[in-house]
Amino acid sequence: MTISGNLSASVDLHVDGTVEGDISCAALVQGPDSRIVGHVTAQSARLAGLVDGSITAQELVVESSARITGDVRYERITIEPGSRIEGHFAHNDHSPVTELKLITGDGAA
Repeated sequence: MTISGNLSASVDLHVDGTVEGDISCAALVQGPDSRIVGHVTAQSARLAGLVDGSITAQELVVESSARITGDVRYERITIEPGSRIEGHFAHNDHSPVTELKLITGDGAA
């Protein structure tokens, strides 16, 4: 099955076919033989197929069969050995920036 167009849902989605468009949902589970061409936005995503587009997820699991081409933004991520990702990773950090101070062994900063 192929869906051409954007999908938006407030519930969980399970994709086993092809989606040519952006996906926005609460939770996404992608089957290993599926293909998504577009941007994925989800609170949680478990990806096992091909994604050609950027991904934004609070919790992201990239299974060993996944092939991702695009930038990835996440809060928590798990990447299984064998998966392939071509793109940039960026952590979504909503906490305030804090100052980091380096202290060496002699007490100097």
